[in-house]
Amino acid sequence: MTTRSFLVLHGWQNHRPEDHWQHWLADRLTELGHRVTYPQLPDPDDPGLDVWLGELARHLRGLDPAGERVVLAHSASAVLWLHAAARGMAEQREVDRVLLVAPPSASVLARHPEIAEFAPPALDFTLPGPTRLVAGDDDPYCPEGARTVFGDPLGVPTDILPGAGHLDLVAGYGSWPAVLEWCLGASVPLTARPAAG
Repeated sequence: MTTRSFLVLHGWQNHRPEDHWQHWLADRLTELGHRVTYPQLPDPDDPGLDVWLGELARHLRGLDPAGERVVLAHSASAVLWLHAAARGMAEQREVDRVLLVAPPSASVLARHPEIAEFAPPALDFTLPGPTRLVAGDDDPYCPEGARTVFGDPLGVPTDILPGAGHLDLVAGYGSWPAVLEWCLGASVPLTARPAAG
């Protein structure tokens, strides 16, 4: 089995609850023998963009260059990744694949002073490696639609999941088998979690 290194990045106001899909994913990947970094980013309720960029850079340096390096960024961390790419901080040699999950739009971020500085940069840059975007078709944090706001301007493959909201606990995203399959190198597109039985 090929060992991979994963960096899992949470969003605003996320204190890494055990029921969240990111926690579930980190546990599954660790059980399979992969290296997983799932840090609690500083001040998640009132984050600083430059502070989080510094943390991102530090954790990227810690990824094992011997295997595939994969980043999964949810919500505010998805736009954090875009800021890093726009500034040239995220380089091809540091990661092999990236999954951006439910990035919030500028119109929503602007309404929240705690996170307003995370508003996405101009999307006039090239992402540093293979990137995929997944979002709900009814995400309240991106009412304009993630494909319109991010996917098409960035030219990245985009999966829009019906009724998936912000792909968070409110939307029922605890376990999410499709994201685990993506992490293990399965073909895309990503799909919604199975309905609770």
